[in-house]
Amino acid sequence: MTSGEPPRARPDLGAWLRPMAQRDPGEPHRAATPLELFFDLCFVVAIANVASHLHHGLAEGHFVEAARSYGMVFVAIWWAWMGLTWFATTYDNDDPLYRSTVFVQMVGVLVLAAGVPRAFDDGDFSIITLGYCIMRVALVSLWLRAALADRPGRRTALRYAFGIATLQLGWIGLLFVPGSVWLVGWAVLIVLELLVPAWATMARPTNWHRHHIAERYGLLTIIVLGESVLAATLAIQSAIDDGAVSIALLRAIGGGLLILFSMWWIYFADSAQGLLTSVRVAFQWGYGHLFIFASAAAVGAGLSVYADVVTGHAHLSGRSAAATIAIPAAVFLVTVWLLHVRPAGGGARRTAPFAVAIVLTLVAPFSPWPVLTIGVILTALVALTLRRSATAA
Repeated sequence: MTSGEPPRARPDLGAWLRPMAQRDPGEPHRAATPLELFFDLCFVVAIANVASHLHHGLAEGHFVEAARSYGMVFVAIWWAWMGLTWFATTYDNDDPLYRSTVFVQMVGVLVLAAGVPRAFDDGDFSIITLGYCIMRVALVSLWLRAALADRPGRRTALRYAFGIATLQLGWIGLLFVPGSVWLVGWAVLIVLELLVPAWATMARPTNWHRHHIAERYGLLTIIVLGESVLAATLAIQSAIDDGAVSIALLRAIGGGLLILFSMWWIYFADSAQGLLTSVRVAFQWGYGHLFIFASAAAVGAGLSVYADVVTGHAHLSGRSAAATIAIPAAVFLVTVWLLHVRPAGGGARRTAPFAVAIVLTLVAPFSPWPVLTIGVILTALVALTLRRSATAA
């Protein structure tokens, strides 16, 4: 540069590196960001993939194998989603570097989704582990960045980074473990993963926003229910294309819609925000949602299985096919009662309808029209919920 040239402006690093301090837990109007919604959409691919493979496994009569593979893969998907969700409620500053790091995590989710077929068909978790590794490297970098910027929360952030990185090495090492002890190693690592947040926050609890967390979980619940709607729709479309529409299929379609609409209504009947009164409660509530998400997706797979049986594409008994809907629907009801209904109070007047609905749902496969029966049972539970709300008002 010659002496006559004006000095060049220095790049504004502040546009890329905003302060990463903990956000105010009482911040008004805190809602999910467009980036978080985009992040969730990547999980649509993974959830759809694992639910589709559950559907095919159940339709072929491999109940135990399909349920085991589904549970193991779904836990990986759920825990990957949990990692960023709870980080974002504390530190999301939405600067370009943060967004870029989240994009890397999205790549990991898509790689994980691509590994689902191998995990189901061959028990090969190498691709899923690769996707997980991509996501965890990005998440560790976020926690290290938080440790650099947030002095009061530095020990907590470093504990998170250390715990996540160490266990990721464990997942990589698990790929080289003999098959006879692989499942034991998987179970041990999952338990340790669940303990990392509790251990990290012993140093100093992080701030978290009740409304934001409740909304994030609610949005994923809607996404999972949407996947169930899509799975059932594709099964019905296949039947229509094959000219296999019948009264039995129409009853299953009507019952399936009642089931899915009622599940949405039951979940959102109570506001979760007021229930998240402490860190301990939030941990229990957040971890318990694994069963809500997994059961909601499994209901969609079960509806597809039942449609296959009705149209002659699967050779299970109608009772077995109906059980693939009834069991996850009952799990959904039990978990919603544990996480939403019981903490909100109301005693036996609120518990009794759920208890009756759960029992009736489990015996519904023995009825002549099981899917429609389950739909009517859940609709009746919704009606009782509305009546209780009207009486309370």
